[in-house]
Amino acid sequence: MFIGLLGGTFNPIHNGHLHIARHVCSTLQLDQVIFIPTGDPPHKPVTSLAPAHHRLEMVKRAIAPFPHFTASDHETRSAAVSYSVNTVTQFKKECSDDTKLGFIVGLDAFLDFSSWRKVDQLLTLCHFIVCSRPGVDFTQLQSLSFFPPTRSSALQSLDRRDTTRLDIPLSSGNKIILLSVPPCEVSASTIREHLALGQPVSHWLPPTVESYIIQHRLYQWPV
Repeated sequence: MFIGLLGGTFNPIHNGHLHIARHVCSTLQLDQVIFIPTGDPPHKPVTSLAPAHHRLEMVKRAIAPFPHFTASDHETRSAAVSYSVNTVTQFKKECSDDTKLGFIVGLDAFLDFSSWRKVDQLLTLCHFIVCSRPGVDFTQLQSLSFFPPTRSSALQSLDRRDTTRLDIPLSSGNKIILLSVPPCEVSASTIREHLALGQPVSHWLPPTVESYIIQHRLYQWPV
């Protein structure tokens, strides 16, 4: 099996998250994508987040129509700080030996990968599926100390979308899989701003998520 792990605050989950998950699942023929909402993320103040149980419930509602998607409460149920290396380690323990894990991450976040906890160990635990993001170029990966030497022309081809996938082998036997994903312009911060101002967000959210937000009066504070 090949399982994708998609972590994030999902504050709230929106159509852009689903777009990326569907594209990765289809392109790489994943057997499953597990959405993992963060509990106490190390890079963001918890006060800026909707309560974890609400974010998890919104994820469950958003992914309900997709049989290959599931949600995990691994991080939201824990009182510990949510570090990716701990999460992936736990999933490795729970999976069979022949199961491959792929950590799905946006290119913008991956460019900050050196600041993550136990980077060297994390690269040995799973594949990394790095998805394009608006305003960020794959050629910027060459500035990362751990990134294997790669031809600039190959990365530029991804940026132009002349090619849509490039596999970079690692010494651990895992890969960094670079995917050029068709753009979907939406951000959670913009959604929160519109909600706080009482402006429409229907075109950015699954209807079940929008109704949940309205029902529980989420994101009504100034942002």
